[in-house]
Amino acid sequence: MPPRLVVIVGPTGAGKTRLSLELAAHVGGEVISCDSQQVYVGMDIGTGKVSRTERERVPHHLLDVVRPDEDMTAQRFVALADRAIEEVTARGKHAIICGGTGLYVRALLLGLFDGPPADPEVRAELGKLDVAELRSELERIDAKSAEKIERNDVKRMIRALEVYRLTGEPMSAHQARHDHKTLPRRYPVRLVGLAPEREALYQAIDQRVDEMLAAGLEQEVLALREQGFAPPLRSQQAIGYAEIHALAEGQVDRVRTIELIKRNSRHYARRQLSWYRSDPTITWYPAPSAVDLTELERYLAGP
Repeated sequence: MPPRLVVIVGPTGAGKTRLSLELAAHVGGEVISCDSQQVYVGMDIGTGKVSRTERERVPHHLLDVVRPDEDMTAQRFVALADRAIEEVTARGKHAIICGGTGLYVRALLLGLFDGPPADPEVRAELGKLDVAELRSELERIDAKSAEKIERNDVKRMIRALEVYRLTGEPMSAHQARHDHKTLPRRYPVRLVGLAPEREALYQAIDQRVDEMLAAGLEQEVLALREQGFAPPLRSQQAIGYAEIHALAEGQVDRVRTIELIKRNSRHYARRQLSWYRSDPTITWYPAPSAVDLTELERYLAGP
């Protein structure tokens, strides 16, 4: 039997990291990050990575896996996460999965739908389109996928359009058949969701942005720019990074930059909640303090 997992999900600013640290310390566990931005080296402050001191207290995995000019796919994430879970379990520890990237969580627990392999000719043709043209085409042929894919995420838009051109069906239709309500889980799992009341969540997000800026987020982005990492790299389109790149390029002033980071973070939190709310197996809590760590410890220990 594969090992039992606890997976902590929820929007940015909800307290997932705090809960993962408390649970790992309580049960003798190690944390596996399920965050599509924390995989990047040199992107620490804006992605909310745990501190070095916290990592010494509780081992963490899948942080600092790739350079900012490299891609991390859901498929690669699953392979790395599977290996980390195996290694953690072999040490007699419990694996605690924590992160806000819903696609990664779903891929880890259910696998990825078996889509067609990449077609260089189709990709070359789609690569001639600019962002606005890709967006328009995706909205026309697959509105459901367009709702889920970030407006500037060229890679995922091209993949969705490629799947449609190769199969004659929208990506969303393929994913609908890969339904989390009916597919068997790859691991036995307890899904724990954190969802503070909206006003409290938004206040926490605003405070978190202020703390990141005070901790040196702008300097972190400028250091990335000095190394040649800037838009349109996918990593540099992350919230917090994209806005400060725009500030550095003189497109907006500092006050507006801070407003945009906070606004975009709140919008992202809403999208995260919308994604997770479709899964009826998640047990929701308003705060980390509401979660019974002893009950989760009993679950991990098994019958």
